[in-house]
Amino acid sequence: MTEPSAAPVGPAGTGAAPGRPGGPAGSERAFGARLMTPLLLGSLLNPVNSTMIATSLVAIGRDFHVGAADTAWLISALYLASAVGQPFMGRLADRVGPRRAFVAGALAVCAAGLIGALAPTFSLLIVSRVVLGIGTAAAYPAAMAILRAESRRLGVPTPRRVLGRLSLAALASAAIGPSLGGLLAATAGWRAVFAVNLPLSLLALAGALAWLPADRKGGAGAGRRARRATRGNPPASGRTAPVSGSLDPLGIGLFAAALTCAMLFLLRLRDPQWVLLAPTGALTAVLVWWQLRRPEPFIDLRMLAGNRPLVLTYLRQGLTYLVIYCVLYGFSQWLEEAHGYSSFHAGLIMLPMSGAAAFCSLAGARTKGIRAPLTVAAACLAAGSAIFLLLRGTSPLFALLCAAALFGIPQGLASTGNQAAVYVQAPPDGVGAAAGLQRTAQYLGAITAAGLIGLLYGQRATDAGLHRIALIGVVLGLLLLVLTLADRTLRARREP
Repeated sequence: MTEPSAAPVGPAGTGAAPGRPGGPAGSERAFGARLMTPLLLGSLLNPVNSTMIATSLVAIGRDFHVGAADTAWLISALYLASAVGQPFMGRLADRVGPRRAFVAGALAVCAAGLIGALAPTFSLLIVSRVVLGIGTAAAYPAAMAILRAESRRLGVPTPRRVLGRLSLAALASAAIGPSLGGLLAATAGWRAVFAVNLPLSLLALAGALAWLPADRKGGAGAGRRARRATRGNPPASGRTAPVSGSLDPLGIGLFAAALTCAMLFLLRLRDPQWVLLAPTGALTAVLVWWQLRRPEPFIDLRMLAGNRPLVLTYLRQGLTYLVIYCVLYGFSQWLEEAHGYSSFHAGLIMLPMSGAAAFCSLAGARTKGIRAPLTVAAACLAAGSAIFLLLRGTSPLFALLCAAALFGIPQGLASTGNQAAVYVQAPPDGVGAAAGLQRTAQYLGAITAAGLIGLLYGQRATDAGLHRIALIGVVLGLLLLVLTLADRTLRARREP
């Protein structure tokens, strides 16, 4: 499925003559610093907040007199809110306009930072994390929708390096999150970890209001125009863009409830709560029934049923990040408990992973195809996991650094590859929602990884536990390699 090569139509919604040529020079200006600064700033808020709090949990628990099991909810609340919030905010971007969705998200992040910084109770702190998860979920799908809109307006593809910068912002911010959180907590107290969102969100908001292109008037009208633009070259699903309707609050509620039950089950795999499977299955069945009845569902199952390449991309994203999060958190815990390193030295040993991920993210953004980087990423996941099978508590530092660096390669390549795949596989007027579901698949992988680590390590990280994690990584890496090589649609994909 490819989007038609629309001729430049001038500023969005005006129908005026193009103010900028659609050639390379115009493309450079259109995707330049003014457009990308707020998009990059907004896109880093979610990943940095997902890791920044890790080094503040002990201090928070001490102040509110709660234990580790309670403070863990500060992490789970953000994951759950983000998993639900990403497709919701993406759908909001498609319906009311990506700039409006971006601005609403920045305001929510500002409010969440204020609530967290002043929270008098632990419950209000969890509320702050939920609002933070929903607010930070807006930037990435809105950014993808804005880039697609700019590409259509100019009649040129979005440069791959631009997509690569979005991936790099997410990878880099997640990597520096623990260090930044530790620095803030040590110098200004744990409340600074929440308060830092105030200036960051205000900067993103100011940049959005000043530099992001205005939305077309009326989300539904924009949908109709998008549908007219695709006549003669319809999406592969054969369906047209939605015309009008609500945001499907019942569908959102059912999705959130089913996901909550699934997450509670996955997080306690060591002591499985089988009773949770019944409400999870029942809620999922009702959700499917409701979504198929809705003319404009929250999750467009009919579109997904007719768009196999996009579903495979979500599957690749979820499986890839299941392995990556298993290693990211499992390896660092093993370094401390089995190898005896301090948390500071464990973080230093993980640095080659972050560096390799950043380098490969930029390298992947410079490739023209999608299949090749995804194939290399899957092969490196399997090979990297196999090397972890050889590690012991007495392994030399050089071996640990090499193993960490090797696992950074699939992080960078898979991130940019799957992002580019979603960009070209999503329906023309549904890029925001499609990008949101991509992040939901990633969070499902993270939640499953957390449950697996608890199951395989038990009370303490050991060599045997690390090897079991590595074995799962080898199997899933090989499965991803087969899925990628067998997906012939990736070979033919080109940016719209």
